[in-house]
Amino acid sequence: MSRRPIPPSALAASEGPIVYIVDDDALVRDALCRLFRSVGLQAQLFGSARELLQSKFAETASCLVLDVRLPGVSGLDFQAELAEANIHMPIIFMTGHGDIPMSVRAMKAGAIDFLTKPFRDQDMLDAVTRALERDRKRRENESAKSDLRTRFEALTPREREVMVLVTTGLMNKQIAAETKLAEITVKIHRGHVMKKMAARSLADLVRMAEILAIRSSKQ
Repeated sequence: MSRRPIPPSALAASEGPIVYIVDDDALVRDALCRLFRSVGLQAQLFGSARELLQSKFAETASCLVLDVRLPGVSGLDFQAELAEANIHMPIIFMTGHGDIPMSVRAMKAGAIDFLTKPFRDQDMLDAVTRALERDRKRRENESAKSDLRTRFEALTPREREVMVLVTTGLMNKQIAAETKLAEITVKIHRGHVMKKMAARSLADLVRMAEILAIRSSKQ
């Protein structure tokens, strides 16, 4: 039985984790849907990779349960397409015709697991749990990085310059010589940087610079 995907607006409004299921076998899709919903997970069903791409991905922790053999684009090729499109949704592969080279290729490309049908329900649930946790952490890291980027862009050009020099290990006197500023002016800029970046210590500021990959042109 084929299911219509949830409209994009409904997907975007979803807050709980979502498992996307792509398999051309309706019986498999429905069985997996019941399994995931039995443990409180939302599930969206698709008969092909193209159907999934026509839908809007939810802004919440999610993962993809993907059959290797699909009509049109294969599961492994679709994995590569998602990577090229910078879509990093964790993938759990399933197949009734898997082999070792196929599973190795999938895992090297970042798949969470490669399950051979018939698989135990618990094995699938364990794999999905790991996938959703990985995606949750990735989203948290991306959100934190975006917040840091916003703070950094709110600095004045001079404050950014001072931040870069401070986080390379230079002392105020050295920064003053580098920027042709008075040392007291460097101290003031440094204070503004610490406050605007919400850094609790120099080590905290250095960590932020590493996350943002900002560094002196001389480095």
